[in-house]
Amino acid sequence: MAVPSNVASTVTKVVTTTVSSTTSTSTSRAANQGGILEHGDPSEYDPKNPMILFIIQAGIIIIFCRLLHFPLSKLRQPRVIAEVIGGVLLGPSVMGRIPGFKSSIFPDASMPNLTLVANLGLVLFLFLVGLEVDLRFFVRHWRTALSVGAAGMALPFGLGCGIAYGLYHEFREDSGLKPIAFGTYMLFVGVAMAITAFPVLCRILTELKLLQTPVGVITLSAGVGNDIVGWILLALCVALVNSGSGITALYVLLTAVGYILFLTYAIRPIFLWNLRRTGSLQNGPTQTVVALTLLLTLVSAFFTGVIGIHPIFGGFVIGLICPHEGGFAIKMTEKIEDLVSTIFLPLYFALSGLSTNLGLLDSGIAWGYVVGVIAVAFCGKFVGGTLASRLNGMLWRESVTIGAMMSCKGLVELIVLNIGLQAKILSQRTFTIFVVMALITTFATTPLTMTLYPEWYRKKVDLWRKGRVDWDGNPILTEDNFSERVAVQGRSSPGAISKLFVYLRLDALPGIFEFIALLGDREVESTPLDRRHHLAGVAREPTTDSASKPKETVSLRRWRKPLDIHGLRLVELTERYTSVMQVSELEEFAPFDPVVKAFRTFARFNAIAVSGDVAVVPERSYADTLLSRASDSEADLLLLPWSESGAMAEEFPTTHALIPRASHSQLATGPYTHFVSSVLKHATVTTVGVFVDRGFGQPADHVSLAESHGHHIFVPYFGGPDDHFALRFALRLAQNANVTVTIAFFEIDASDNAGESNDVAKSLAEAQTTPSEAATSKNSKTANLNRITSSNRDHQFVSTRTTPAQLQDDSFVFSNAELNLPSSLSSRVIFQHLPFSVYETIDPAAVVLRHIQEDLGKTSPGAGQLVLLGRGSDVNSMAGSGSHVDETTNALGTLGAEVLTEKGVSLLVVQAGKTAREEDGGRLKKRATGEQ
Repeated sequence: MAVPSNVASTVTKVVTTTVSSTTSTSTSRAANQGGILEHGDPSEYDPKNPMILFIIQAGIIIIFCRLLHFPLSKLRQPRVIAEVIGGVLLGPSVMGRIPGFKSSIFPDASMPNLTLVANLGLVLFLFLVGLEVDLRFFVRHWRTALSVGAAGMALPFGLGCGIAYGLYHEFREDSGLKPIAFGTYMLFVGVAMAITAFPVLCRILTELKLLQTPVGVITLSAGVGNDIVGWILLALCVALVNSGSGITALYVLLTAVGYILFLTYAIRPIFLWNLRRTGSLQNGPTQTVVALTLLLTLVSAFFTGVIGIHPIFGGFVIGLICPHEGGFAIKMTEKIEDLVSTIFLPLYFALSGLSTNLGLLDSGIAWGYVVGVIAVAFCGKFVGGTLASRLNGMLWRESVTIGAMMSCKGLVELIVLNIGLQAKILSQRTFTIFVVMALITTFATTPLTMTLYPEWYRKKVDLWRKGRVDWDGNPILTEDNFSERVAVQGRSSPGAISKLFVYLRLDALPGIFEFIALLGDREVESTPLDRRHHLAGVAREPTTDSASKPKETVSLRRWRKPLDIHGLRLVELTERYTSVMQVSELEEFAPFDPVVKAFRTFARFNAIAVSGDVAVVPERSYADTLLSRASDSEADLLLLPWSESGAMAEEFPTTHALIPRASHSQLATGPYTHFVSSVLKHATVTTVGVFVDRGFGQPADHVSLAESHGHHIFVPYFGGPDDHFALRFALRLAQNANVTVTIAFFEIDASDNAGESNDVAKSLAEAQTTPSEAATSKNSKTANLNRITSSNRDHQFVSTRTTPAQLQDDSFVFSNAELNLPSSLSSRVIFQHLPFSVYETIDPAAVVLRHIQEDLGKTSPGAGQLVLLGRGSDVNSMAGSGSHVDETTNALGTLGAEVLTEKGVSLLVVQAGKTAREEDGGRLKKRATGEQ
């Protein structure tokens, strides 16, 4: 049957319409969601999905800035230098000249998103700056702060107003500028010249260890006042630019003043009440308090933004009203500083570099103004700060140092310049001029300070102010320090300890406490009569009368010589702002340090005079800080605890108990081992003791506290200054009634011959396999001894104490100590004479270790065992010919490293200081010349 023509035309029309609509739908469908799998370009900016390009931009900026900061950090330059230079290199000055780079990576359409994130980070950063500013510091030094700060701002502000005239008339025709009055422009340039970068200045002072010096106090207090006044003037300048008339600017300023008063007297008391209620002042901010504080920061930024001032001022003011009591400001900064400093700030300062175009400085006039702006910025600050400091009684060299540091511009200057660029006060050309000035003045601050105020000069001035030396460095003996010098000379003999300096570590506190307790000043009320050395023989039989009486005790009724102990806790100075805040608030922060508090509490309960302090320094300066502090305190001994983990980071005791003890190989290359070696290497004045706690004073697992049998110390004595100190220090420890001591003199026989060598070698082999050792379950120790002997069979022992004068002096020191031993110590201290021949084929360390094992094996199971040896003794300093010496052996010596393999045996390795070595050298000189 035929189909009508009208029906066919209708069907054709419907099909055509359907196909057309399908085609149009397919062309207007959603963009592909396969990304690069569908040949998408991730660098192409998509307004609906800007995240992809933002991640690319942020990644390039952060990685680039980190790479630049690595070499600049070696020159002690702040991170902001690397971030701005990175932005300059990524901007139109360098990489922006590569065709397609800017349009692909930093297209104009994407910049608002990058700017938004960077400005949010800037608000949070200014909040951190406000937290860092401690107004209490300004109040304590307000006279100096006002005079130095005012002079340091007035002169550069006046010079800035002068050069502003030339800048205004030379570059006012540049594109992108607002038609502003010269007065407003002059005010902005004056502020840009007068401001000081307080955060960068504080970090430089901290890294150079100047924060607690008079120079640092004056600089920081003036910097606080300078910072606050600079922000107020900048707010005035922005208000004048954004307002249509002068009366509007006045209203804006009055509103801002009213807002600050409202925050201070209405919001702050409520905020403090909430902090006390939640315990955030004592225990740190809770998550709710952190959220509340950040919300206040954003609301404050919103308010200052809508009234015509930049939002950053709102964040800064909230930081100022936050309390510093109880370390709240430090703990609050810890919560957000990493995010701000690692992501937000690099983006902001990189944007400053992206807006910097060195190509615009294309004329002699432009470069002339670059030089002029740098000269005005530096000379104004330098001259003003120097003269004001000199008028405050500082020395000329100290005054010029303060002037040089006050010229630091840093990141605060860049924030000011960016505000001027956004407000269209500065053109891109003048912005570039000021960025170059900020980079150069900031870069020059650290090397200038180190040159003008070196460490040797600081020490000289400190001693001069204390009246100990004249201006030429010659010692001055006055009535005030005469008694102190006599006291020092009275304790100058090796082993005499009246001042002890201790490096405090959390993971080493138990061993430190036990060791210090042996040196305590507490009066000994009574001592049991039967406390005797295990080699002293059997006690005398009691008489008939005494047998029927209870066991008596001997009341000693004497006080030991007072012992002054100073403990120092080292906290690493990192790139975090909290490290700098800890230094600036050290007087308040140190008493709350848990390690220092535990140290003082222990001393109070044990009647020991101690003082504790905290130092925040870079990890590379740990060794120098300990040695300088110990030398300044005239300590007789610097005690370094050993780290079982080999790491500089401190471990909590609970965590440390769950981790197996590190093996010798694990300790061999640890950073802490390198630190100990560095201390010993540079300790030329102070005597140093390295204490390895392996349960010293703590009863064994199967022995109760009631069954603990005190402490036993073994001293292998060979001779030399280190061993002389070790011997006398052991006698000092033996004054404690719970300590027994064995001092073994391994007398070196210089007339060695092959026959003696073979005989003693045979005796040694027989001694290692005697039935008595097998009966006492010492197979493991014998195997260890065999291992040491066989592995060191090729080592050659060469004694350094071979001259008659040296041998006589070593014997004299030992015999003198033995003959003059107090009767009260005779039952607890045993002297042994052990002939010791010099062999070429037998490792002498194995011989000494065998005697140590035998002696310690006879002590009570609950006794704390300690080996006390000199680091520079012949056997301990011996190493195999051509063998590789690891860090542990280098630090503790050959014998000391082997003692570490003994389970439950603690170790103290001492290295004599200048006094002990001079006394040793004096005796040798007398013997060599025949004087007695």
